[in-house]
Amino acid sequence: MKRSYTMFIILIVFLLFTTGCWNRRELNELAITLAIGLDRTKDGQYLVTAQVVNPGALSTGKGGGGSDGSPTIIYQAKGETIFEAFRKMTKESPRKIYPSHLRTLVIGESLAKKGIGKPLDILSRDWELRSDFYIVVAKGMKAAEILKVPTSLENIPANDIFDTLEVSAAAWSATSSVNLDDLISDIVNEGKQPVLTGIQADIKGDEETSLSKQNVEMIDPPARLKLQGLAVFNDDKLVGWLNEKQSKTYSVITNKEKSSPVNISCPKGGKAVYEVKKSNTEMRGKIKNGKPEIDLNIHAEGNLGEVECHIDLTKPETIEKLEKIYEKEAKNSFMNSIKQVQENDKVDIFGFGEAIHRADPKAWKKLKKDWDKHFEHVPVNIKVQGEIRNIGTVGNPVLEKIK
Repeated sequence: MKRSYTMFIILIVFLLFTTGCWNRRELNELAITLAIGLDRTKDGQYLVTAQVVNPGALSTGKGGGGSDGSPTIIYQAKGETIFEAFRKMTKESPRKIYPSHLRTLVIGESLAKKGIGKPLDILSRDWELRSDFYIVVAKGMKAAEILKVPTSLENIPANDIFDTLEVSAAAWSATSSVNLDDLISDIVNEGKQPVLTGIQADIKGDEETSLSKQNVEMIDPPARLKLQGLAVFNDDKLVGWLNEKQSKTYSVITNKEKSSPVNISCPKGGKAVYEVKKSNTEMRGKIKNGKPEIDLNIHAEGNLGEVECHIDLTKPETIEKLEKIYEKEAKNSFMNSIKQVQENDKVDIFGFGEAIHRADPKAWKKLKKDWDKHFEHVPVNIKVQGEIRNIGTVGNPVLEKIK
């Protein structure tokens, strides 16, 4: 009994010396950063832009006694390294820039063209930083310009970009949400190159008004942020942009399509919309007559979302005709987009190299050194199977009832 009591006292003393966090930080000492912009200046330095939450402004109207200022504050600094630029921000910010809650990383196009490998090092090395934030490329502009645009539905622009990416990736397959782990994996792995969604600031009229608080007080804001195409990388360097059809094809082939509308032709003219609700692509690589070849088996399920033609949907053969039309038109669209990427961008963003590697590792050892050249001429065999599961809450289209 006495021995147990002695052990209990020792345990209590030990706990007294081990409680608490050795690296704890008070909230009033931190500048919570939800978005970071990375640019390259003309003199070769990094320009780092931090979008910091203004807690005083966010508490306005909720009994918090806050001010009527902007919900976010921009801090900027230049440096030969990103780490140096972050530390230089302390010359302006009364609090330390704290990126652990980062939601969005915006990379300027000029920096993306020169290479993002070095900037990614600090982001993957910093133990305070989580990897679940999304990364986008500022198309034709600087990242700093993107982060300075005030947004309407979301008070904090970083949240606006994050949520827009998630919603768009789920409903419109021409965009793709990519986090830090996904990006680094695509850069370092053989046989597949990375892709990031582009973003632009659409500014109309007076720039001073557009970038002020007045922008969010208007019904039709003169400045808006919008996602624009997919950026194609070769290793860590931006080499081109995909158009809308190419971007959709990328999402389908890489199994990132969640839901997306597809316009198809009706048998006797007019248009209908096939809403893809589920899709799956099986990719198989093979070596045929000593040369690489790819087989794609694409299966899609969906509903009729809109019908703008005279057609009798009560007949099963009509549904079958629409399915065949979707299969034919989708196959042609996919094939054309793949050929355009092969001829213009000449970068394997689809993962054909990975498929060849899985199918024949020995052949891949010979092909991987010049894979970009082989990728340009790889034959792709596509098979598309589409199923219409639902035609909606009405039967025949309204046009059938109009004489």
